[in-house]
Parts: sequence; structure tokens; C-alpha cells
Amino acid sequence: MTQTTEPAVVEAADAPRRSRRVHRAWFVAAVTFVTIIGAAAFRSLPGLLIDPLHQDFGWSRGTIGAAVSVNLALYGLTAPFAAALMDRFGIRKVVAVALTVIALGSGLTVWMTAAWQLMLCWGLLVGLGSGSMALAFAATVTNRWFTERRGLVTGILTAASASGQLIFLPLLSWIVEKHDWRPAAVTVALAALAVVPFVWLLLRDHPADVGLKPYGAAEFVPKPAPAVGAARRAVTVLLKASRTGTFWLLAGTFAICGASTNGLVQTHFVPAAHDHGMPVQAAASLLAVIGVFDVVGTIASGWFTDRFEPRRLLAVYYALRGISLLFLPMLLAPSVHPPMLFFIVFYGLDWVATVPPTVALCREQYGEDSAIVFGWVLASHGAALVAFLGGVARDVFGSYDMVWYASGALCAAAALMALVIRRRPAPLAAPAAAAA
Repeated sequence: MTQTTEPAVVEAADAPRRSRRVHRAWFVAAVTFVTIIGAAAFRSLPGLLIDPLHQDFGWSRGTIGAAVSVNLALYGLTAPFAAALMDRFGIRKVVAVALTVIALGSGLTVWMTAAWQLMLCWGLLVGLGSGSMALAFAATVTNRWFTERRGLVTGILTAASASGQLIFLPLLSWIVEKHDWRPAAVTVALAALAVVPFVWLLLRDHPADVGLKPYGAAEFVPKPAPAVGAARRAVTVLLKASRTGTFWLLAGTFAICGASTNGLVQTHFVPAAHDHGMPVQAAASLLAVIGVFDVVGTIASGWFTDRFEPRRLLAVYYALRGISLLFLPMLLAPSVHPPMLFFIVFYGLDWVATVPPTVALCREQYGEDSAIVFGWVLASHGAALVAFLGGVARDVFGSYDMVWYASGALCAAAALMALVIRRRPAPLAAPAAAAA
């Protein structure tokens, strides 16, 4: 009798101690956060280099914007294939290679002398590397390691990109202003390489690799077999998803998301503010402050996504972003004043708050394929086109005003598109349960 009860007593005593341990999923999320921060360093650089490259090489802003456009286009187009490659070869290998490619592309820009080399290094190599480190990476980690708190974790990992901007933008702007743009490019390359050991040593592909259940899961989930034919699977998932209206609505809203953030503000805010007499370092600092409030806004958006309907959240976010962009041309001035600070805070809270509800809608609609579907939604990111058109508009009209107004109007359209998305009906109760 004593022998049968003693293990139960020991087990009961150990249970509270086990429940207090931090789940391994949170450590994986932390490594993912740091990895995305390292990859975000290069995302901070394009807006700072438009004027220096124009002065050094005589390239037009449209030409430089075209290189940024190639980078942003590949950033989106690579994402679904990278998500499929992670299913085939594992997260750790894909991310380590992607960081190395980013470092290579950034480092090689030091020796470029022609515009095609800018396209190759800045556009092609860094575009492919950063695309493999895109938000589909965060979605894959969240789907595998978490059953509960998915919205919150998505918000935290999405905020990592803004945190990278916050960390690197003031530093890079200071380096560009004091020491030229080449040391800034080397700094980005070193930052990407520095993250590779953390990824290789600490990141794990699946909870089953360490004998754990996903966070919040009731049962152990075995690791699926590697999915062969990564490219074929990515295309197959696209063909299947494209037959649904929800996919096109999500892709349309996310195209406007990119057009109104990375393609426009991140790429052209610093030169636009400089056009109005604001020092480059002051404008870069404002962009970094946007990153501060983006961290707050995106994490809050993840928390809201766990509790409220994602469609309505998207509509609110896009409407507020559009309103703020319509006011921006009236706020640009040689010095920073309170209305501009209000814009920075307001716009920053909404920068990528759209990502958690978009990921949640992909998960709700497309289940196990949601990370790849979100990769294709990310591929529709309109940042590439606006990065190019913004530079062309500045060359043609001598001002960015037209682009700010057009982007605000597009955000209003995105708000309406979000409301049109239909909720997926809840599964019907099982016949046995109904009979009972």
C-alpha cells in the first residue's frame, strides 16, 4: 500500500515545481526576436543612403529607389518559399543561411561603383536574405511552438523589426553623417553575422525536438516529416488559396500596408524631412521614435487579436493610419514641433499593428498552410512599388506631397476591404455529441 501511494505523493509534490518552469517556447521566441532584430539592421539603412549615394555617384533618386524596390519585392516574394523551405530543412538552417546572405550583400556594397552593382548587392542578395527572415519566419515559429498566446507572440516578434530600427537607425545615421555610408554598410553586415551563432546554438525547429508539447497544448505533437518539394508546395498552396476571396482581400490590404509603411515612410521620410530643412540625424531620430511606439502598438495589437475580431481590428488600424498620413505634408518643417511629435506617436502605434490580425485571419482560414499563405500575402506587400514611385515623384514634382495623400486614400480603401472579409463558420458539432 505504501509503495503505491509514495510515487503519487512525489508526483504531486513535483507538479507545482514543474508548472513554475518557463516553457522552452518562450526561449525560442526570444532567440527569434533577437534574430529578427539583427536582420532588421539593413532595413534601417535605405532611407539614410538615398542622398549620400546621389551625391557620391550622381545616381537619380529614381534609380536608387529602384534598387530599394527590387529589395522589397524579393523581401515579399521569397517569404512563402522560405516558409516551405523551413518545413523541408528546418528553421535553423534556413535562417542561418539567410543571415549570411544579408551580411554578404551588405558588405559587398562597399566596393560598388555602378548602379547595377547596387541592384545586385542591395536589391538581389539582401532582398533574398531578408525575405527569408520576413514575417513568415515569425508565423512559422508561432504556429509550431505555441497553441495559446499566439496573437501576443506574433505581436512581439513583429515588433522585433521595429526594435531593430530603434537600435540601429540612430547609430547608422550618426555613422553616415560623421564617417560616410560605407562604414554603415559594414556595421549592418557585422550585425547580421553576429546573430548566426545564436541561431545555430539556441534555435530549435519543433517542440518535439526537445520532447515538449507546444505551449498551451493539451497533448504532445509529434514532429511532422520533412515536406519534400518546397517550391511545389508553396505554389500549390498559392493556387489553392487564390480560389478564395479572402486571400485576395488579405493580399490587397497587405499591399496597402507595405505601401504606407516600408515603401513610403521608412524609405522616404528622412529625405522628405530633409527637403523641408530638417537635419538628417533629427529626421532619422524621429523615424527611430516611430520604432519605439511601434513596439508598444504591435504587442498591444497581438494582445487585442487574442480577444477581439481580427477583421474589425484591421479596419480600425488602416483607417487611423490613413488619417495620419493625410496630415503629414502640413507637419514637415525645419524643426521638430509638437504636432509632428503627435504624428510620430500616433503613426508609430499603428506602424505594423496590422500583422497580428492578418496572421490570425490566415490561421483561421487556412489552418496548417497558414504560414505559407501568409508568406504569399506578404509577397503582395506594396512597399517595392511605392519605394520606386516615391523617388520618381520626388524627381518629377520636386515634392513628396502627392505620395502622402495617395497613400492616405489607399488606407481608407484597405479599411473597407478588411470589413468585407467573411468569418469562417465554426465547425458543426459531431453527430454523437448532438445526439447526446
